[in-house]
Amino acid sequence: MPAPIEDYALLGDLHTAALVDRTGSVDWLCLPRFDSPACFAALLHDETAGRWRLSPAGAGAANSRRYRGDSLVLESVWTTEEGTVRVVDCMPPRGEAADVVRVVEGVSGRVPMEMDLRLRFDYGHVVPWVSREGEDLRAVAGPDTVWLRATVPLYGEHLTTRADFTVEAGQHASFVLTHTSSHLPRPQPVDALPAVADTERYWEQWISQCRYEGRWPEAVNRALITLKALTYAPTGGLLAAATTSLPEQLGGSRNWDYRYCWLRDSTFTLQALLGTGYVEEAAAWREWLLRAVAGDPGNLQIMYALDGTRRIPETTLDWLSGYQGASPVRVGNAAAGQLQLDVWGEVLQCLYLAREAGMAANETAWQLQLALLDYLEEHWDHADNSLWEVRGPRRHFVHSKVMTWTALDRAVQSVRHQGLSGPAERWAALRDRIHAEVCAKGFDPERRTFTQSYGSQELDAALLLLPRVGFLPWDDPRILGTIEAVRSELLRDGLLLRYETGAEGNVDGLPGAEGAFLACTFWLVDALYCTGRRQEAETLFEQLLDLRNDLGLLSEEYDTKTGRQVGNTPQAFSMVGLVNTARLLSGAPTGTTAGEEAGPSGLSPP
Repeated sequence: MPAPIEDYALLGDLHTAALVDRTGSVDWLCLPRFDSPACFAALLHDETAGRWRLSPAGAGAANSRRYRGDSLVLESVWTTEEGTVRVVDCMPPRGEAADVVRVVEGVSGRVPMEMDLRLRFDYGHVVPWVSREGEDLRAVAGPDTVWLRATVPLYGEHLTTRADFTVEAGQHASFVLTHTSSHLPRPQPVDALPAVADTERYWEQWISQCRYEGRWPEAVNRALITLKALTYAPTGGLLAAATTSLPEQLGGSRNWDYRYCWLRDSTFTLQALLGTGYVEEAAAWREWLLRAVAGDPGNLQIMYALDGTRRIPETTLDWLSGYQGASPVRVGNAAAGQLQLDVWGEVLQCLYLAREAGMAANETAWQLQLALLDYLEEHWDHADNSLWEVRGPRRHFVHSKVMTWTALDRAVQSVRHQGLSGPAERWAALRDRIHAEVCAKGFDPERRTFTQSYGSQELDAALLLLPRVGFLPWDDPRILGTIEAVRSELLRDGLLLRYETGAEGNVDGLPGAEGAFLACTFWLVDALYCTGRRQEAETLFEQLLDLRNDLGLLSEEYDTKTGRQVGNTPQAFSMVGLVNTARLLSGAPTGTTAGEEAGPSGLSPP
């Protein structure tokens, strides 16, 4: 049975990622890319779907574990009756091939160790053919070849590669698993100990560029490293999460594949990276965006594959039982075909902020934005599926409409303040029209709150974002009323739901419920802070930090009844919320750019 979601550590090399639990078992690894079929899929079934365990013989969970400094080098320590041993795990970001490096270090005594490697390609469906190549093992299955180099003897048993050995104080044993396409020659092997040192050095050098100087450097650094680890280096694409089908409700069916590049998630991520000094990542993402969305702006998708591929068909893997029985297991995501109008605003907002942060204007990028604006002018008044990707009927979601306002406002500001050219007066007129319509149709005067969609009674945590984009100032009575209404109706045990999933006529068209959405709770912290309730904001922020696992990682949601992380992990949206909220509470500006009607108080917290 897979471990609790919060028990998993992340390893990554900017091409793919592995998840390691406290017992030393790698239960998730897709090769060679984040979105490739998994060769270790025990996370979504059991050990028969593939895993790689390395630990003291008969031992359970490690007594302690940590990342080495600000890196993705993981150290797990077991203290047994025979002595103490340390296992060091990493994935060196060398680019030529994907490697998983595991080093056993004897600390004291004489500790018997066990290694159990079960490679199962295609999400546990295919057992490879294993042969010896000198001292190493070679496992082949269709398009994939994996090489295993070890400093201890290996043997096969029941379609599993094993090793039984002992380490004494001062001794090392190492294992290096390397992947390549089966039609290619073997990549140059890496030496385990230098690879560990190189990996640690890479991450330490990268995080040394961080410009965050606030009160939570450890939490922010770990979040930024995690966001960087969710970057696909060859293209600059930014992933939403490293996993698929981890449930939003334990045992439920709200299980989605998040190993793709959502434009919205990417823009939130880039706001966090730009705010902490990482302009290079923004430039790489802009180039990825230009390639991915090239063509008809009317065909803009909410998400793309790592290389910009548009087709992401959704299928189910019926041979997998799902994480702790939560089925179905899904690969691909049908939401790629939805209309979500807020994405236009997110993209234009992000590119505007990138220019504000010093990234040089790009004529091709501006031409793309002009095309997106042309499309938006014709389609802003359509119903859509909202940022939450509801699978029920389309509605006129207030947040979606506000983000069309944001797109036009940033376009106006780009012409008036950044020297770009375009029909600013026409955009401004439509912007004002959208603003008036939202205030008339999306606001409930009796309850003094904006609503989830036109004419509805439901609320939505995304309404907390209205002042962040400058739609109205933080001290506007309509915003203050919305914050209180959202807090009153959507707060559960101190954490915020996205919306009420159990309500009659549930907007998302799905069975079951879900946990509290962590990014939304970070938005609530921001709202409290920006409306002058700073002590409440800090208290809630510290509560959110306490929900991280022992390595500083957050999944998508939190189940307050069981005290468990739920949803895909690690989740960029959650880690982004941590960074941006820490910056805000440390005195950074909100980064919003308000139109004239929002007034000066829409620009920064009071």
